[in-house]
Amino acid sequence: MAITWPPAVDARPLGRRSAMDPQAMWAHALVTFLWGGLLALERRAFLQAALSRPLPAAGITGLLLGDVAAGVMVGLVFELFFLGGASLGGAHPDNETLPSVSAAALAATLDGAATSTPALWALSILTCAPLGVLGRRVEVWLDARARRYFGRAVAAIDDGGLQRAASENLRAMWPHFVGYGALCAVAPVLGHVLAPWLVHLPMGLTRGLAWSYPALGVVSAAVAVHASQGQGRLKVAALVALVVAVGSLAAFAVRSTP
Repeated sequence: MAITWPPAVDARPLGRRSAMDPQAMWAHALVTFLWGGLLALERRAFLQAALSRPLPAAGITGLLLGDVAAGVMVGLVFELFFLGGASLGGAHPDNETLPSVSAAALAATLDGAATSTPALWALSILTCAPLGVLGRRVEVWLDARARRYFGRAVAAIDDGGLQRAASENLRAMWPHFVGYGALCAVAPVLGHVLAPWLVHLPMGLTRGLAWSYPALGVVSAAVAVHASQGQGRLKVAALVALVVAVGSLAAFAVRSTP
């Protein structure tokens, strides 16, 4: 799997799929639906092994859809951005799993070839980042619904009705699986629909998107450092931004030299 960098000298347009493939689209949507639903349950109900964190969630999404690089590079940005998120008291942070899985699925399906480029990563991140707010609102609503069923399950256990308690738990959690799975499945469908049109984007816009990926990484790193509440965190954030900026400019200078 080739990763082209730096993007300023990448002369090919985004996307190389000339027509939509319905069979592949629905297969990718089904896989993403199942994976997104399982992560919703892992996040709230069982296992809780941090698979729903952005990096593993997006990385495995890319693996399932045949573009590991897209999943990892998208997951890195979201992992840093949501690193400081925590549920404190009645405050709920934005949902980090939904935008991570959606962006990875979108990046993996936007290009018709088995390639991965920073422009696709950036486009997918910018498109799916607002889903964190949507995911939080859906989660708050679903959790309020689930609490009613959990209360019934506890009452059933007190009365010795283990089978009825298990039934109440299933009723409480199935909307999490279906709801988040369906939201995640929208991304690969959108990727397949939009892929044939990417070739029409101006090359200047393509290069701008590609160069925005390291900028997104810098912003996410700064957010992560600031959220750490460590002493001198602002200086560390500034240093990270400087290193990334200098490294990107140096790579551009080397690749642009005749």
